[in-house]
Amino acid sequence: MESTTQPLVTQAVFGGAHERGDRPALVDLGDGAVLSYRALASTVVGAAAGLVRRGASVGQVAGVLVDGVATQLTALHTVIAAGGVALPLCVADAAALLRWDARLLFTTQKLAPAAVEAADHSRVRQVVSFGPAVDTIEFGALLALEPVPLPRICPTAGAVLLTEEDRLTHEAFLDGMDRLDDGVGLVGSDVVLVTWPPGPDAELALLASLAFSRGALVVARPGLASVELPGALDDFGVTVTALVDERECRVMRRVGERSI
Repeated sequence: MESTTQPLVTQAVFGGAHERGDRPALVDLGDGAVLSYRALASTVVGAAAGLVRRGASVGQVAGVLVDGVATQLTALHTVIAAGGVALPLCVADAAALLRWDARLLFTTQKLAPAAVEAADHSRVRQVVSFGPAVDTIEFGALLALEPVPLPRICPTAGAVLLTEEDRLTHEAFLDGMDRLDDGVGLVGSDVVLVTWPPGPDAELALLASLAFSRGALVVARPGLASVELPGALDDFGVTVTALVDERECRVMRRVGERSI
């Protein structure tokens, strides 16, 4: 990876991906996706370069309406790497797209019809779909374009992620990763089980990004039933859990049960 041309979050999260190579970075049990560090980082940087090639500008807002953890993380980091501002959504919300003046929208095949309809009632100019869908650009087409350098970004200028509660700059995003790490201390040998669904907040992106930056493995299984939890813990050798407990999202290390 060319660290000299990459925005701060992208370099912090994926700067060690080349050395980690084919080690697994993400297992999405919901979608059945398994991504190595090399594949995930190459996809993010390559698609971001494709966005820039297609005219994406620094500070441009891009909505992300997807139904999988792997697709959400890939889309969010693609937008950030391209110098844009990612807006995670849980529904096809044309009003939110208008409010943030979004010009791009990522989606998946299942949600594409609703995404295209929302785009038609907003200022979105391009809908990018993971998988072919009517009136969309297929995500893979971004990877096929001739690459261009990614923009240099001031760590305190503008936002990289928008949620209902916050606007995160590059600096604030990295601070959020550090906050999640307090009391847990993620290391490269950790396996992090995440049962949080992809949604409109920042916590999933921050936790997964923290894990990727340390070389850990993220295993995602949104909505995992409590009766299935012991099996998942044993199957993957989970050392850190990110569970929804009494409607509160908590990150805990299995040894010592330290929570945040």
